[in-house]
Amino acid sequence: MDLHTRRARRILELVKEVPEGFVRTYGDLEPGAPRFAGSVLAAYQRPDVPWHRIVRADGSLAKGERQRRLLEAEGVPFRGERVDLRVVRLPR
Repeated sequence: MDLHTRRARRILELVKEVPEGFVRTYGDLEPGAPRFAGSVLAAYQRPDVPWHRIVRADGSLAKGERQRRLLEAEGVPFRGERVDLRVVRLPR
């Protein structure tokens, strides 16, 4: 994964813009290609990008309990096992 492409850099910048306590979905980052957004985040291993604020379109978590703990610490509400997207999803 080349993280130096314009497309990858744009995804990383969008993730950095998500404020504490809110989320976006992979599809919000890259409409039509959410898996590409996921591969960018999987390849980027620096702490300056709040990867945990990006969830699947149904509110489920790609990184499980670790991601849930980080989101709960920021006050993100859950409905069962999923983030309550009606409350904390940022518009595109």
